[in-house]
Amino acid sequence: MTIAAIHRYPVKSMQGEALQRATLDERGVVGDRAYALLDVETGIVASAKVPKRWDQLLRFSAAFTAEPTAGEPAPPVVITFPDGSTRRSDDPDINKALSSVLGRDVTLITTPPEGAGFEEIWPEIDDLAPQHIIDATTARQEDTGEAISRFDVAAFAPPGRFYDLAALHVITTSTLARLGELAPDSRFDPRRYRPNVVLDETEPGFVENDWVGREMSFGDAVRVSYTFQTMRCVMTTLAQEDLPEDRDTLRTVAKHNRVDIEKPEVAGRWACAGVYADVTAGGELAVGDRHS
Repeated sequence: MTIAAIHRYPVKSMQGEALQRATLDERGVVGDRAYALLDVETGIVASAKVPKRWDQLLRFSAAFTAEPTAGEPAPPVVITFPDGSTRRSDDPDINKALSSVLGRDVTLITTPPEGAGFEEIWPEIDDLAPQHIIDATTARQEDTGEAISRFDVAAFAPPGRFYDLAALHVITTSTLARLGELAPDSRFDPRRYRPNVVLDETEPGFVENDWVGREMSFGDAVRVSYTFQTMRCVMTTLAQEDLPEDRDTLRTVAKHNRVDIEKPEVAGRWACAGVYADVTAGGELAVGDRHS
């Protein structure tokens, strides 16, 4: 296997950067999810996992003004707005500009507040998640009646960045190709899944399902320990750039790749594509490096 692509997302739920090289530390790709928007009214970290409120975030993109360095504060980012205009994260009126477009009062932050959480809607698609998890985490309902859960930010990652769950997300071309075979009218583009690393894998099928519990390497230095499969959500169905909204992308995962996750806090059967990992030895990785 080789690394086909590396991605970093400086601002949570915005479009990010495609990289040729990246540095990993114990918290994942350096600079990944370094920024997020905090909803002033609710104290919730904004996430496109609740599309009615936040799907416009996917129309923004963000890129660092300088390469971030492990252990140091994140550099400013340039944010490209949906209309093509740009602002820097250190502009004095950046919060006002973001709030105006999003229609909610938001603050751009780099440190997760104590007890920070994000929300996730459960669309009317069968078999996405264990019902007991949905019931236990439901915080409110959309006006459609769909449940919206609240989860802690970076529940299974070292603190300090705005991950959903874990520090590193990996997906293979094999998984994307298999989904495309199962639903040929849908586009299973890596952008829907927001991975940090896309691996070019020649074995067919959902190969990442078998990696949990294994430690593997990227290139000569980086080592990761695969922890649990990546649960999929409504965000993978949303329109972004040239990709249309398509609920069938998520229905296909739920129908064909439900996986029993044994991690106690989320134990149960989930619709999955890709795999999460902890970084056990940091260093540099590059497109074309081997994964073994």
